[in-house]
Amino acid sequence: MAKSPICFAFGTLTLALLFISTLADDVVVLTEENFEKEVGQDRGALVEFYAPWCGHCKKLAPEYEKLGASFKKAKSVLIGKVDCDDQKNLCSKYGVSGYPTIKWFPKGSLEPKKYEGARTAEALTEYVNTEGGTNIKLAVIPSNVVILTAENFDAVVLDESKDVLVEFYAPWCGHCKNLAPIYEKVATAYKQEDDVVIANLDADKYKDLAEKYGISGFPTLKFFPKGNKAGEDYDGGRDLDDFVTFINEKCGTSRDGKGLLTSKAGIVASLDALVKEFVSAAGDERKVVLSKIEEEAEKLKGSSARYGKIYLKAAKSCVEKGVEYPKKEIERLHRMLEKSISPLKADEFIAKKNILSTFV
Repeated sequence: MAKSPICFAFGTLTLALLFISTLADDVVVLTEENFEKEVGQDRGALVEFYAPWCGHCKKLAPEYEKLGASFKKAKSVLIGKVDCDDQKNLCSKYGVSGYPTIKWFPKGSLEPKKYEGARTAEALTEYVNTEGGTNIKLAVIPSNVVILTAENFDAVVLDESKDVLVEFYAPWCGHCKNLAPIYEKVATAYKQEDDVVIANLDADKYKDLAEKYGISGFPTLKFFPKGNKAGEDYDGGRDLDDFVTFINEKCGTSRDGKGLLTSKAGIVASLDALVKEFVSAAGDERKVVLSKIEEEAEKLKGSSARYGKIYLKAAKSCVEKGVEYPKKEIERLHRMLEKSISPLKADEFIAKKNILSTFV
């Protein structure tokens, strides 16, 4: 069944409005279009010129993100970044020849000086405070990655009710350091999923556990699904999208790299097929299909059972309130999603909206 234009419009607008603050980075993305509007104005600016493929840039990323989080409310200082693969002219203008290059632009000036200090969040914070005349303390950003130890490993990883992805790493491993900010984003994307756990283990510290699971190089990733606690190797790519695709396929989730529910969230294939019958039916025939939907919904388990109840309620409401019900309910949910609501409630409304769109 073709999707109604109104459903597409509501879905796109809702996500844009609801999660605009989630999509906004604490580090300001600078381009040729906005550079001189943001830099050289009424505040000092620290700018990182980087390339997405640069290993040193990846290593710096989590430190720079901590810096951005620390100064995001400081009105007199801007923490920004420029992708030199995308903004070649801008990087050339400021004499950038290696990555990452960090420059400080004083208030009211587009004549920068190069930062030559250590590339840690602590050192960068001290530098910005000195140059910007601020007294900001480094923010502590909570992690969504579950830290495993010998004491909690079995309780977390071997829990039959959880799908668990585990990174076995060593603190001295350069590839592990490069993966760290990506892995944190994976954990953040799935923090609303109660039965999905993104975890890591210091295999250098807990050598016995590493040996038990045949770990011989770092980082090694293993997936422990609900149905196979012996574990299976993760051999996919190590970009955020690669992890997201893998987890969605293995765990039946519907998230994107920002943790937003996709248009597939809540959709149950068997019920979707019955909805097509239901929408095209009329009179007593529609009631027959409604009975089929009720029977199928009762067979479902887990999150699918919850979605099944939404399908059934929507079908019954269509019979009782008429064919305009799904459209009106989508409009109501749209208004609710524009309000300040919890992520959990937002997930509920988006899944319901996705299901209702199949009835339009």
